[in-house]
Amino acid sequence: MHIEEHVWITLSDGCRLGARLWLPETAVQLPVPAVLEYIPYRKRDGTRARDDPMHGYFAQNGYAAVRVDMRGSGESDGHLADEYLKQEQDDASR
Repeated sequence: MHIEEHVWITLSDGCRLGARLWLPETAVQLPVPAVLEYIPYRKRDGTRARDDPMHGYFAQNGYAAVRVDMRGSGESDGHLADEYLKQEQDDASR
């Protein structure tokens, strides 16, 4: 398994979302399916204790796991104005 502590995902409007990746060894040679977790609870500290075992499990079983801080939270750019806004949904689908 390979862990990328911090990567940027740049959206079409230039906003950057901070993400952490867990990749199975096979991801270097072959595409693998991914599990996306997109929440406002700071990937660096807010959910870190439970992220490693959970996302590590996915990576050890052939899935990439992507933990993304929502716009305006954690290490992501932008402003988190409220819950469940259309912007939040649009960001996740890009």
